[in-house]
Amino acid sequence: MATRVLQRMINGPALVRTRAQWSGHVVVLNSITCRGLAVSSVRNREDNWFKSLFVRKVDPRKDAHATLLTKNEENNLYKIQFHNVKPECLEAYNKLNEEVLPSIHADKFYPCELVGTWNTWYGEQDQAVHLWRYRGGYPALTEVQTKLRQNKEFTAYRKERGKMLLSRKNQLLLEFSFWNEPVPREGPNIYELRTYQLRPGTMIEWGNYWARAISYRQHNSEAVGGFFSQIGNLYMVHHLWAYKDLQSRENTRSAAWQQEGWDEAVYYTVPLIQHMDSRIMIPTKASPLQ
Repeated sequence: MATRVLQRMINGPALVRTRAQWSGHVVVLNSITCRGLAVSSVRNREDNWFKSLFVRKVDPRKDAHATLLTKNEENNLYKIQFHNVKPECLEAYNKLNEEVLPSIHADKFYPCELVGTWNTWYGEQDQAVHLWRYRGGYPALTEVQTKLRQNKEFTAYRKERGKMLLSRKNQLLLEFSFWNEPVPREGPNIYELRTYQLRPGTMIEWGNYWARAISYRQHNSEAVGGFFSQIGNLYMVHHLWAYKDLQSRENTRSAAWQQEGWDEAVYYTVPLIQHMDSRIMIPTKASPLQ
């Protein structure tokens, strides 16, 4: 009798006999244990799927991102300069630049163009920003530098300028193929230079999203130029925007959020950024971008 009751308990609904060979032994698992194993297996699969969302899958490429993202039919190289000026010297510094920089820009002997020159208004104070374009790429840059070293007027300018500076740095940039090429514009305008330090390996992804996103920011002709670094701080992007004033900037940026697709572009590009910065800049008298 006791034996039959025990067998019914083992074979009945309360327990499920599951036989598995493990080190030569038969293992008997009850239904609770089986359900636990099933739930655990599902959770493991869900965890693995969730973790896979954060694993960056990068397809192998045979071309550098510079080749994939730039205007291949043009060979423009840009140099951006950041000069931190002694506060008491800023006015003299601007006047000195007004005397020298336009003459280099206008002289066909030098294959370079002054795109714009500004003083930072909001952001890092007592700072000047200059943006140059070299049509012809690195050979043009080398040619200009060689010729300027032989220019006594420019040598004297650099020496006088050096007395006014606290520090300076520069970067060599390429322009994104889907951005406008910066051309002279009439003012008055204020300019915003938004700088993004990207996570290494994400430049192609950034370019893919912004190739679509830039269409949402063209309605007020605010998009001036977009660039990414080649020498200097790497994986750095600069977006240059123009607005009539700060209120116009606020209105234009707010309007972008009303366009379907802009929120998605922001959502997917924010995780690519390690650090970002914004400068509001005022063009100097010598700047072609007014």
